[in-house]
Amino acid sequence: MSDSAQSWFGPGQDADAVDESILEPQAGEAPSSGLLDTQLFFQQERRRNERTPEDSAFVRLFRAFLLARAALGVALVFALLVAGRFGAPAPRWNVVLVIGYAVQALTLWLFPRLQRGTTVRTLARVSSPQWWASIGLDLIVFGVLHALGQGASINYGALFVLPVLMAGVLTPRLLALATAAMAALLMLGVAGWSVLGGADVGLRMTEAGLVGAGFFVISLLANEMATRLRREERAARGSLEYARQQAQLNRLVIEEMQEGVLVVDRRGRVRAANPAARSLLSDCDEPVRPAPFQLRGVPAWQPLVGAVEQAFAAGAWPEGGRDVTLLIGAGQQRALRLRMRFTRRRAAGKTTEDVCLLFIEDKRRVQQRSQQERLAAMGRVSVGIAHEFRNPLAAIAQANALLAEDVAEEPRAQQLTRMVASNVERLKRIVDDVTELAPGQAPESMPVEASELVAGTCLDWARTNGLPPGPDDPLVCSVPLQPLVVSFETEHLRRVLVNLLDNALRHADKGAGTVQVTLATAEGEPGWARLLVFNAGPPIPPEVERHLFEPFFSTRSRGSGLGLYICRELCERHGARLEHRRAARGNEFVLTLRLFPNPITP
Repeated sequence: MSDSAQSWFGPGQDADAVDESILEPQAGEAPSSGLLDTQLFFQQERRRNERTPEDSAFVRLFRAFLLARAALGVALVFALLVAGRFGAPAPRWNVVLVIGYAVQALTLWLFPRLQRGTTVRTLARVSSPQWWASIGLDLIVFGVLHALGQGASINYGALFVLPVLMAGVLTPRLLALATAAMAALLMLGVAGWSVLGGADVGLRMTEAGLVGAGFFVISLLANEMATRLRREERAARGSLEYARQQAQLNRLVIEEMQEGVLVVDRRGRVRAANPAARSLLSDCDEPVRPAPFQLRGVPAWQPLVGAVEQAFAAGAWPEGGRDVTLLIGAGQQRALRLRMRFTRRRAAGKTTEDVCLLFIEDKRRVQQRSQQERLAAMGRVSVGIAHEFRNPLAAIAQANALLAEDVAEEPRAQQLTRMVASNVERLKRIVDDVTELAPGQAPESMPVEASELVAGTCLDWARTNGLPPGPDDPLVCSVPLQPLVVSFETEHLRRVLVNLLDNALRHADKGAGTVQVTLATAEGEPGWARLLVFNAGPPIPPEVERHLFEPFFSTRSRGSGLGLYICRELCERHGARLEHRRAARGNEFVLTLRLFPNPITP
């Protein structure tokens, strides 16, 4: 271990160099909302620490020793005055030296500008002016006073304790021992000079040796205590810094949570609230101000206040939470799911808790999350079932082909086999669509001439459904004469259009022109085309409209509920959009298609 590491304030351990990752905002500063804000705050804190070095522990202790030197200088001057008052005047050189030392000590302590440049590294070198201005000067002055004061009423040898102690606390161990050695040598030198003057050699040398040994003991003890204090200070600072870091991280996490978080005491006072909680409690016209604020007194929050009071009275809350309904604004209801956690366990003899942590979540979001999880599970099951359908469908197709060969002479049987083959192919397409919707499957878009495909698909669909041609035909198809090339997949686009036509015919009124298909370029959206499928009839109810594109949702008892869901998924995977909107006399599905960048010529 290096000498500098033995000091309480070794190099690199200056209190000015505090870890930036653990600082927290001061009072009055806005909380950090992201990593960039936090880094900016840390830079500001570092500059603040650099501007105020007197806040460091080293500087505070150094100034304390300077104060001790100034007090000692004043005490020496006062002692000389008292001694002269009672008929024991000190020699002139002693008086001049003591007054000069007192002036230097007071000046160095009173004027912080003179302390500039005093750091851990500068005080750890004997060659530095800072060391000589404090510890070195003390050794010289006290040595001279001790040498000139032989036989005087004041014993100046005890003054060496101050520089030895100062070196033991503020300098590395080797330099502290060197300072103690200097003081001991000065004591021995003065004792040897007095022996040459006729003093008792045994008494003087023994006294000087014991005092010198005491200096070494003081230096070692002071340095060891400083080292232990340094370790404890580092441990305490590390714990404090870790706590501050955790508090900062918790603040950042809570601020970004979508779930509302409130800290409420038993008097109904909100001590902390994140933005999500304030948003759930606020009206559109009157946003909730940041905490602290009072829950009581607001009529819309009375159900919430009652739930909090009930939780405090019972001291417990269901793990799954409870639902409350708030009347926000003009009769608008907002259903919330409440979960509560208490900050500490119930103590014996107490019936209430001081503070509880309240988690608030919009019940609609809870239902949506549950529904998404259920739909995801259903999707996985559907993909598995689709895979299992492939082999039975292949067997049915082969058996139907063999049966068609055996009944080639029977027109009625041939019609039935063709019907079976048609439905088998339809089931195969459904299985393929469901399989393609599995995660990881990315269909490849290609240029599709939409005008020709839409016209041909509508004609085939009308024949398949037996629609009467002519003026009584319920289907009206309008496509542009020029080619309109879109980015899609041919079979997928045909599948989407057939599904939309089936759905439109099912809900259309009876009569001519009740189902209308229109293909044209999108007005106001360059690079896009629109395919509209309209059916005249009663509008879809709102409670059904919100579930139109969900899987396994159907208004028919025999419907699978996969049609519109598969249509939207296929559209999204090809970069298209499918949406429903209410028309003036019925319902309309709008398919927005992306035009292919390099059109083809049919």
